[in-house]
Amino acid sequence: MREVAFIKQNKEKWLNFEKAIFGKTLKNPDELASLYIHLVNDLSYAQTYYPKSKTVLYLNNLAAKAFQKIYKTKRQDTNRFVHFWKIEVPLIVYQYRRYVLYAFLIFLSFVAIGALSAAFDDSFVRLILGDHYVNMTLENIEKGDPVAVYKSGSNWGSAFGITLNNLYVGISSFIFGVFGGLGTGYYVLNNGIMLGAFQYMFYKHGVLWESVRGIWIHGAMEIFAIIIEAAAGFMLGASILFPKTYSRMTSFKMGVKDGVKILISTFPFTIAAGILEGYVTRYSNIMPNWLSVGIILITLSIISFYYLIYPFILHKKLKNKHAII
Repeated sequence: MREVAFIKQNKEKWLNFEKAIFGKTLKNPDELASLYIHLVNDLSYAQTYYPKSKTVLYLNNLAAKAFQKIYKTKRQDTNRFVHFWKIEVPLIVYQYRRYVLYAFLIFLSFVAIGALSAAFDDSFVRLILGDHYVNMTLENIEKGDPVAVYKSGSNWGSAFGITLNNLYVGISSFIFGVFGGLGTGYYVLNNGIMLGAFQYMFYKHGVLWESVRGIWIHGAMEIFAIIIEAAAGFMLGASILFPKTYSRMTSFKMGVKDGVKILISTFPFTIAAGILEGYVTRYSNIMPNWLSVGIILITLSIISFYYLIYPFILHKKLKNKHAII
């Protein structure tokens, strides 16, 4: 489609949206959010087919102002807390979905590197995990309880300490994204290689299944949350490196706001993982397989649905609800 025809087809829609945003003719944030989605779709189309056009600049500026307006609007009909989790975070995740994909691909790549390095170098696991931890784990394997390390300490003490540590790692991973995403990449590298080497150690000694049905009781949410936090860090880095038509400072501010919201959304999952690690994982060796596997599948399904499936469902729902031709 030629640009003139594209503008003519959508001009009235854009003007109406401007009136809704700046003239306050629409007060329902859900309706504004759905209109915003259509605006973003038009922006994506214009960026693809008319990359150097003033149309892109216009739509980009309008989208930025609209986004801030939508999410600063005080809701009268719905609790702000509910709106944050039900609408705001999923839409942000959808908007930045490619960074979630990047985070998963990079993390899994480092996991594979960790596992392969451990397979071809017997000293690699000790280099990554330390002699003390490896020796202790080998002793536990010989005793028939590979994940006995999770039984150390009290329930509440373990849960509290583990949760604080995981929150620290997640927040740090995001904050260090300010260095163009390199800081976040470092955290992903560390965690990914460590996980790959750790799991290979159990595989090498023939107790991979025992480790999986224990570690991943809490690990499903813990590792998934780390990846989402990494995605937020990459978003922050990209906001500095690739401001597009925004000023670098404006782009950075938007990256911080959106990234912090995604970071905060991971906290309940991180806390839940800490509680599971402190109170449930320690009993994995006496659990029936169906129970441990059931917990893993349930926790993985919950967090996967929220970050990988629900954002697409919500986007489609809002798009269909207020379809504009």
